[in-house]
Amino acid sequence: MGLCLSAQASAFGLEDVIARAETLAAEPYQAPDPIPGFMQNLGYDEFRSIRFDPAQQLWSPSRTRFQVMLVPAGRTYRHPVRINIVDAEGVHLLPFRKELFSFGDEALRKKVPADLGYAGFKLTYPINKAGVQDQFLVFAGASYFRGVGAGDHFGLSKRGLALDTGLLSGEEFPIFREFWLIRPHPQASSMKVYGLLDSKRVTGAYEFTIHPGQPTRVEINSTLFTRERIELLGIAPLTSMFFYGENTARPLGNWRPEVHDSDGLLIHDGSGEWLWRPLINPTRLQTFSFSTRNVRGFGLFQRDGSFASYQDPEADYERRPDAWVRTREDWGDGRIVLVQIPTSDETNDNIVAFWSPPNTVAGGKRFDFRYEIDLGRLVSLDHPLARVQHTFVGLGDILGGGDVENAYRLIADFQGGPLEGLTADAPVTADVTAMLGGRVLEQYVEYVEQNGHWRLSILAMPAEGKPLELRAYLKRDATPLSETWTYTLPTENDIKGNGK
Repeated sequence: MGLCLSAQASAFGLEDVIARAETLAAEPYQAPDPIPGFMQNLGYDEFRSIRFDPAQQLWSPSRTRFQVMLVPAGRTYRHPVRINIVDAEGVHLLPFRKELFSFGDEALRKKVPADLGYAGFKLTYPINKAGVQDQFLVFAGASYFRGVGAGDHFGLSKRGLALDTGLLSGEEFPIFREFWLIRPHPQASSMKVYGLLDSKRVTGAYEFTIHPGQPTRVEINSTLFTRERIELLGIAPLTSMFFYGENTARPLGNWRPEVHDSDGLLIHDGSGEWLWRPLINPTRLQTFSFSTRNVRGFGLFQRDGSFASYQDPEADYERRPDAWVRTREDWGDGRIVLVQIPTSDETNDNIVAFWSPPNTVAGGKRFDFRYEIDLGRLVSLDHPLARVQHTFVGLGDILGGGDVENAYRLIADFQGGPLEGLTADAPVTADVTAMLGGRVLEQYVEYVEQNGHWRLSILAMPAEGKPLELRAYLKRDATPLSETWTYTLPTENDIKGNGK
């Protein structure tokens, strides 16, 4: 059974939220009232000790498959949001109730205000096992939401909107001020949530149609109203973490082989090209733009799903979900922007990817976007070409690298697609291009029997004082066999050391 709404619930919809967003955009921006200072200053363990009672989930008495847990304001959640339920009786604001939570100690319980407010909510569903309610989607903090497919471990985040991310002028974080949760039929397999977004320079109305599973799919219809000029408007932003991986040096003292929530960015352009960019943890802020026309999709992926690559049974990095944004209409000319921020540990999200129009956006404009996000282990993504499985980078003047000073050896392993079934002596070659004045000194393709991959090996040298930027794909005669692998090695990199 799909989405089933009562008469009252079906009477409330996206147009109601759009009207509110348009009215709000015509008014001066007012920052939300903050929660008390002591709540903002709670320690990590103190805040985590405030726990919602699972037995108090909304709609649990009716055994609805979708149920709701509430998130208290506090610590980094510095202002409350309004949460409404829309059901057969109309629209109801959820008042804050302290009795829904347990507290680490009695003193903390007494200090928490009776009108503190909620920071957001968590949706639960029997996504993994019949009759067992598991969290699968969380809306909390600014415009962030996080989700998983069946069997996944929470990892990367999504956002409603990104503004000026990666610019020297500083980033502005829009917030969801208010939500409306449409109560579904008890046996429904999908539900709707509406959100009202606000910021100094933009307002927005969002409709989320949520389908839990493997993958979990979230269909999004959004309407934006700009108050002021926006230099860099980020649509469908994804946020993740990359500390180190197989293509970077391991920081001194770290025993785990790799630590990351995602290891690459995948883009499917309107031209039909599939492009893969491995992630890095740079020594300084880096922003890359990939020009697109009517982009079909983009996403951050955790392609390496082997426990042996992480060796962390608590973090479960091999179970972190992928996120794939699929456009549901033509978006025209634009660019996929990848922002990579230096981080010294795994607690900071340092990767952001989003679509942006080619130019700045003026105030007083309306924009409408329709897209969907798949969350899960997306190994079955409709991708007809061979995929990059591994990227390794080393020096070009050492044993196994080459004999050329100031050069680098780069390895890209491909598997799947048209490569399947080829014999080891098949005439597979590569098209390799160096940009920014760099030079490709050597390149060859070989079949690696031990892992069944086709390996592209490149010896390349950057121009003096410039990064090494490469593009490559496998081919047979003139026919592409693989997605396009792209890589940028910054002038400041950790290949020669591991002191990060």
